[in-house]
Amino acid sequence: MTAESRLYFRQLLCGREVATGDPIASQMLNFVYLIGDRAKGECLAVDPAWDVDGLLAVAAADGMRVTGALATHYHPDHVGGDMFGHSIAGLARLVELAPVRAHAHRSEVAGIRQVTGLGASDVVAHEGGDVIRVGDVAIELVHTPGHTPGSQCFLVGERLVAGDTLFVQGCGRVDLPGGDPDEMYRTLTQRLARLPETTVLYPGHDYGPTPTSTLADERRANAYLRVRSLEDWRRFMGDS
Repeated sequence: MTAESRLYFRQLLCGREVATGDPIASQMLNFVYLIGDRAKGECLAVDPAWDVDGLLAVAAADGMRVTGALATHYHPDHVGGDMFGHSIAGLARLVELAPVRAHAHRSEVAGIRQVTGLGASDVVAHEGGDVIRVGDVAIELVHTPGHTPGSQCFLVGERLVAGDTLFVQGCGRVDLPGGDPDEMYRTLTQRLARLPETTVLYPGHDYGPTPTSTLADERRANAYLRVRSLEDWRRFMGDS
């Protein structure tokens, strides 16, 4: 098998493909992902929230076994927990059903444990640039602070799973606790600038006109990627 043919990659929309009976999931429109090695039959779940049982069922129907989780950041709609009085299944449910651990940036570990109730041994702390392998598939962890201090994206070949860092025609909020508009500007204009235009964007929410895009299209048409200076960015984000 070639590297591309053995890559297992599923993008699933909460409220439409999983968590179909959850009206809050249908409003939030989170994407969850399964990334793995078809030859090994193993995959990792990215931001496995809302319908963990359904996510595992999708993997099993594809002949895959979930062996771990990747968390883009600690917000409950991505990792589970309580959000506005609504209880969201997530990492805790995954650990209950399967003996797996979650991988997160070190700056997010405390937040993830707080909102999910996971123990210290359930979450593995990472730095930006770390590489996780599932079978022979390599996943690079790209630290992209701005939405939260430890937000991270996952680079798999030319696919970027971006969480709430970058959306199709948008970017993540910076007005929530831990948000930092200056760091978001540096993330969008410096940290992600090294990626080629052929990179395909897979966002954390279905907020744009299409579920995916390319960095070439985003750099051309996404207003958040076209701000030319930090001072202009601060004005653009309403900070002056």
